[in-house]
Amino acid sequence: MEMKGEHTIPVARTAVWAALNDVAILKAAIPGCDSINRLSETEIEATVTAKVGPVKASFKGLVTLSDLDPPNGYTIRGEGKGGVAGFAKGGAKVRLTDVAEGTRLSYDVDASVGGKLAQIGGRLIDSTAKKLADEFFARLGKLAAGSDGPNT
Repeated sequence: MEMKGEHTIPVARTAVWAALNDVAILKAAIPGCDSINRLSETEIEATVTAKVGPVKASFKGLVTLSDLDPPNGYTIRGEGKGGVAGFAKGGAKVRLTDVAEGTRLSYDVDASVGGKLAQIGGRLIDSTAKKLADEFFARLGKLAAGSDGPNT
């Protein structure tokens, strides 16, 4: 699955960068996030419960950040395992740029799924992923507008 998109967040790029690196904000912004812990400057462990069609599962995974370029962006890679539901793995390039309205966050995702999730069908997975991304960015924008900086 490939997905590209961009969202304009009505706050300064430094505030968006801080929000993207604040585990408390990420926990509140990620739909279905049960727990999130920073293991190091570049590793985050999370548990997320997601429902894709008839399959609902809790995924535990490790996310690694690379190509760090504060406050302009980074590359994120991760893999989550959901038991019998299967797995999801992939990565994304995230870029922040200044625009008149605040900050434009652009992303380019490449991901794959396996197990029962893979049997559901690409269209349902794609539409669910798009819906979850839209929810995440809407929440992130609201939270970033109220953030003073990282709280890690």
